[in-house]
Amino acid sequence: MNRAQLDKDPGDVASMFDDVADRYDLMNDVLSLGQTRRWRRIVAEAVDAQPGEKVLDLAAGTGTSSVPFAQAGADVIAGDISEGMLDVGRARNPGIRFMYADALDLPFADGEFDVVTISFGFRNVNDPTRALAQMQRVLKPGGRLVICEFSRPVFGPFDTVYREYLMRAFPPVARLISSNPASYEYLAESIRAWPGQDGLARVIADAGFDRVQYRNLSGGIVAIHRAIRPADA
Repeated sequence: MNRAQLDKDPGDVASMFDDVADRYDLMNDVLSLGQTRRWRRIVAEAVDAQPGEKVLDLAAGTGTSSVPFAQAGADVIAGDISEGMLDVGRARNPGIRFMYADALDLPFADGEFDVVTISFGFRNVNDPTRALAQMQRVLKPGGRLVICEFSRPVFGPFDTVYREYLMRAFPPVARLISSNPASYEYLAESIRAWPGQDGLARVIADAGFDRVQYRNLSGGIVAIHRAIRPADA
């Protein structure tokens, strides 16, 4: 069974998600205690997709995150590096376009999208700065960036409890449900190693985005970062 390492080799990450594609959405619901659906609703509000807008949803997996954008009337491309995830997504959501799309080398024209968003996949990219440069390149001037990712609980004692939960509860639960429980050890480790809200905001700003802001969800377990591509970028 494949398990990616924290160096986040794209081939290893893609293979790991291939292994868990069929039950990935179920595992998310179970391990988040049902919170993923609420988080995705708030992401959809932050993206605020409008009819006729073009939206790139990266690390889209099976397309669960892409559905609200399509329902809002936007032209959505669901991109991922896992062919297994893309295959499941095409079967489940035939009305959405699924494409292989590596965040480090996006196969799209400059200024093609009104919105680029990525949910729970940015921490799996092994060069976030390069990925942000690619996202900025494919955004129109004034286009919107929305990143939803696991973060750091803002209440210290809860942060400690949460991190213990990640390492102690994830693997046993995954062994009961997932076809590749080893992959969830990586997922827990990647969440623990990921920078906090302010750290990620600085990375986004340093990449050249304007109006960087974030909103904490569930006490900071998750944060939604938003930013704008400058008109002169």
